[in-house]
Amino acid sequence: MQMYEGLPIITNKATFEEQQGIPHHLLGFVGLNEEPWRVGLYKEKASQIIHEIRERGRLPIVVGGTHYYIQSLLIKDSLVTQQAEGNGEEVPTGLTNQEIDQSFPILAGPTSEMIQKLREVDPIMADHWHPNDRRKIRRSLEIFLLTGKKASDIYDAQKEERLQRKTIDPPEEKPVASETHEVGSPLLFWVHSEPEALKKRLDSRILKMIENGLLDEVRSMDKFLRDRLDNGIEVDRTRGIWVSIGYKEYEQYLDALATSSKSPSELSTLFAQAVEQMQAATRQYARRQTRWIRLKLMPALSEENVVEKLYLLDGTNLEDWKTSVLKPALDLTELFLSGEQLPAATTLSDTAKEILGGESLNINPTTQIRRECELCHTIVVTEDQWQSHLKSRAHRRLTKKGLKDMRKGNFAQESSIASVAEETA
Repeated sequence: MQMYEGLPIITNKATFEEQQGIPHHLLGFVGLNEEPWRVGLYKEKASQIIHEIRERGRLPIVVGGTHYYIQSLLIKDSLVTQQAEGNGEEVPTGLTNQEIDQSFPILAGPTSEMIQKLREVDPIMADHWHPNDRRKIRRSLEIFLLTGKKASDIYDAQKEERLQRKTIDPPEEKPVASETHEVGSPLLFWVHSEPEALKKRLDSRILKMIENGLLDEVRSMDKFLRDRLDNGIEVDRTRGIWVSIGYKEYEQYLDALATSSKSPSELSTLFAQAVEQMQAATRQYARRQTRWIRLKLMPALSEENVVEKLYLLDGTNLEDWKTSVLKPALDLTELFLSGEQLPAATTLSDTAKEILGGESLNINPTTQIRRECELCHTIVVTEDQWQSHLKSRAHRRLTKKGLKDMRKGNFAQESSIASVAEETA
């Protein structure tokens, strides 16, 4: 999101002062009127910039956080290679979303039609995704339409290739100094915070964003959208900046302002609801980021034999930032760049030991369970999601209500039987 032009508050860009004279790349250069960037294009451009930085003898630092994009840079074959069936030639990567939609209209149609088509051509991938997860469903179907190959087959082939590489060419015990400027030898820092502390920090940050002028940026996006629609230009609001946290939460409030259909008290209520929704969405996104690291990134790093280069820094207490985050990061970076032995990641703190322990790597993120909670009418596609759902407040509330209803039903049945017995007597 930080690649989009302007909108420094919504996307939380590093300010000029915060950049401290360090060159920052890919910030604020994609206009609202341009096609949303795809992860493949991001990887291509970012890799080029990283190469140029290395050519100048400088050190590239990749900063989060959309983990899916970052993992595409760190891990070989994390993206599906798009190749045409038969001849091995790559499908052109320069196609825009609009050009792809024109070639395959189903990709611009309803999500229900896409998932139905995906079940026909690649049922394995269809079972991977929640039926409302439009982006992932579209991507899997798009791969089949562009390449003639099932995404599930391509992923399996890539997994087999990785296993063969590990078997044929096992990792050697050698210093990392010669590899420090290679993609295959990253040093990763995960700034972690305990959930309760992070929750308060995120809620506070949203309020600060509003104080700093968030609504001005929201209004500018809304004006751009309305101007385009007035001129008959369709805007795909399912991708890019339009799905960012900080815009969609205020749409109902903006509509009410534009139509003057609400009283001042009603507007105040809508605004308060928008703030709460933005805070909730931000907390949910933070949880998804943590799950991605634990269930996606860590196993992928383990497969590449570099998981020991992932260091968790405990940022729970901001008063201890220099000693808990900054100093350990600088010390580790110095050791890494000089090729010296790095300490075990689990020795940095009790939190690091707990989270980065061996059990975390035993979780298989690709195991699909696809369960539906008949009580809540909710579908999940991973064990992690299922366990989270069972612990959710909504599920527990409905479970409790269901038990009460069942007891009432049993009592009513017993009363009915008793009445029949009395009449018979």
